[in-house]
Amino acid sequence: MNESDYQLRQLVERYMAAYFVLFKKLNVQIGEVIQDDATLDQYQIIDYIATHENGTSTELAEAFSVGKSSITAIITRLVDKGIVERTRDVQDRRVVYLSLTEHGRMIYSKMQGSIMDMLSAYVAHFSAEEIDGFIRPFEKLAKLVEEGKPTI
Repeated sequence: MNESDYQLRQLVERYMAAYFVLFKKLNVQIGEVIQDDATLDQYQIIDYIATHENGTSTELAEAFSVGKSSITAIITRLVDKGIVERTRDVQDRRVVYLSLTEHGRMIYSKMQGSIMDMLSAYVAHFSAEEIDGFIRPFEKLAKLVEEGKPTI
């Protein structure tokens, strides 16, 4: 293994170690602050629906890289809770749009506030430049992952 490969391996190992600690613990903490209203998976679905008006289960399945049956099960629970509603397309009854109910928008707003408060307590320890210096490459990595596996 040459020096360049060794350095890359070390960087990847550092990233993975930080990722696992950060996201494992943050996901638990986010789950705790929203637990009265939804699970973390449900929150992510609610967030997607809130930010993608008239989305469909198929779009959700693609966005989250899961089977449509998994999405349907979560949506059914959210419909039963009165958070999400299904609306059929008037021209093609096979198409079902998903949207938040008024109650769902209130729940979403409450969860967003709780998450914002919790994350703000961490982010407050960084300057705006440090935050931007972290987020910009993180967004770049997210875009690369979203586009597919890049070659080296």
